[in-house]
Amino acid sequence: MCGRYVMAKATSDLVAAFAADQAVGEDVAPSWNVAPTDNVRIVTERVHRGSGAAGGTVTAGGSSEGADDGGPPAAVRRLATAKWGLVPVWAKDSKIGARMINARRETVLEKPAFRKAAVKRRALVPADGYYEWEKSGGTKIPTYLYSPSEGPLAFAGLYEFWPDPSLPEDHDHKWLLSFTIITTAASDALGHIHDRTPLIVPPDLYADWLDPQLTETSGVQQLLDAIPEPVLTPRVVSSEVNSVRNNGPELILPADGASAE
Repeated sequence: MCGRYVMAKATSDLVAAFAADQAVGEDVAPSWNVAPTDNVRIVTERVHRGSGAAGGTVTAGGSSEGADDGGPPAAVRRLATAKWGLVPVWAKDSKIGARMINARRETVLEKPAFRKAAVKRRALVPADGYYEWEKSGGTKIPTYLYSPSEGPLAFAGLYEFWPDPSLPEDHDHKWLLSFTIITTAASDALGHIHDRTPLIVPPDLYADWLDPQLTETSGVQQLLDAIPEPVLTPRVVSSEVNSVRNNGPELILPADGASAE
């Protein structure tokens, strides 16, 4: 599973790394210990009528309001702020999101909570790296996994808009944007650390994963199957990361006694 990760890059860096047209929503502070239900940045792409990113204000449902010059539909890539833990549109309250932080690659197109989002609302979840805990005897060893190039990773994600029934239609926070991270079986190289790992989308598949025109189940399944195993570097880190109350760049440093790469 993926239960904790690192995202410490600035919004401007993420906009450049993911070629986003817009950055929307509240900014998010750097975090070296992102936990479920935290607000973080995700990358989405949706088709809107009018003149591209300037075609008007986009509502939660995906329609455009305001200016529409009758131009062709334009795909707009956004860096948005969302809560980790997907809340399905049919949920009675948002608490269900705490149990929806991960979706399994093997069943994501079948599960009622995820199957609609898998064909209509796919996202990239930027991360510097993530943590897993390797079982060793009666202890668990915290391990930080990251790209050898130290560039950003992009977890395959799904997102949903959930209307809060306790708020009026015109309330600024009526629609909650939430997401889940897709996981897959870990490769032999990483399987000794944990049997699951986030599904990581390589840069050459960013556009395909975000493509709002790809809405056929068979096509999404082919894309899921095409995502290769990641090449990651593991680093044993301090047990300080075990507590979500701890946060800072020291969390990803090698633990005392652990060798640096």
